[in-house]
Amino acid sequence: MLSKASTSILSCVRLRRISHSVRECGPRYLEPSSLLPLSYHRLRRRVVWPCIPAIEAYKRHFSSIAIVPVITPPVVFVGLALTLWFYKCCMMILFQNKIIYMPSAPPYSRREKIADYARMCGSVHWEEQRITSLDGTRISLCIGRLRDETTSASPRQSTSHVVVLYFQGNASSIPPRLPTLSKVLSSLNSGNAYTLVAVSYRGFWTSQGRASQRGIEMDADAAIAWAQTHFKNHLTGSRPKLVLWGQSIGASVAAGAASRLLHANESRNLQLSGIILETPFVSIKRMLTSLYPQKWLPYRYLSPFLWNWWDNEEALRTMATISVGGSIPILLITAARDEIVPSDQADDLQRLCQQLNFKLTRHDIQGALHTEATLKSEGKEAVVKFLKTQISSDHADDR
Repeated sequence: MLSKASTSILSCVRLRRISHSVRECGPRYLEPSSLLPLSYHRLRRRVVWPCIPAIEAYKRHFSSIAIVPVITPPVVFVGLALTLWFYKCCMMILFQNKIIYMPSAPPYSRREKIADYARMCGSVHWEEQRITSLDGTRISLCIGRLRDETTSASPRQSTSHVVVLYFQGNASSIPPRLPTLSKVLSSLNSGNAYTLVAVSYRGFWTSQGRASQRGIEMDADAAIAWAQTHFKNHLTGSRPKLVLWGQSIGASVAAGAASRLLHANESRNLQLSGIILETPFVSIKRMLTSLYPQKWLPYRYLSPFLWNWWDNEEALRTMATISVGGSIPILLITAARDEIVPSDQADDLQRLCQQLNFKLTRHDIQGALHTEATLKSEGKEAVVKFLKTQISSDHADDR
């Protein structure tokens, strides 16, 4: 048996080992990669349980392992949603010309011919005319006149000649619209010489180039300049009376062309007799907020990146700053069942025209969709009445 002295010596040695193990473990924080099972430490006679920092390290390691599977699905879902939104936003910005202008919808619309619709045009004769835009691009026009006027005296020799320039919407081509335009033209009073010129934008129908806002603006200005020169009365030297008629995005083309025309000819006697805005919208920016009303969608905030803005409000305000701009009458035609342009945009345009003191007349065509306003008899009669009224008032002013 061991003596008391040897027993006390062994006890002191064990206490020193325990205290040494506690001192080694106490100030150290074990890394998760270096953590080992508790049995490993026990086999080597290490004091583990009293080591509070080691226990805390174990807790942090295993809690982090448990949290990762929980947060992974929502992180992946949110990341995919943000990536998809970013991709769609980039595509909408880069391909906005393809989205806005659709000359090939429906398919084969660029191959259509005037002869395909000649039988539905009645007494109106249509012919294609090629002109050069301001940048050299060749564009096409459809010129329509009553057949008795084409066989008799030339319209340019008439004492009162009215030229209506028609600007189409953002899709299809001119020939399918000719029957509707023919009904309006044939309903006008034959006492005056009326000519309807339908403008085919670049990239549409047989016109060259690609559609864009700056290009279409040059096409509209070139068509107006051509009409003023081509239909000029060579006996008196007077230019024809102009009426600009635009449908949907064409309403923005007509309003913008009118503002530029008035600004360039502010000091001259310009024969601009009226503007017809058929199913117009306020601007492309407003259309974004109307198509995407949810504030959490990013598409409604893409207006700073647009290079197609088509702003009717800006055009009308520009016209109002010109002395003769406020005296030009405006006809506003809306479709009661418009599935594209909300009705509040026409209301805003009406309030704006009233604030700017324009001579505004509004007609809401009941039961009409976006492209059916003038297909209805009510819409056709509104256009005919507007043209007759404004031309007769111009005659009274001339007298």
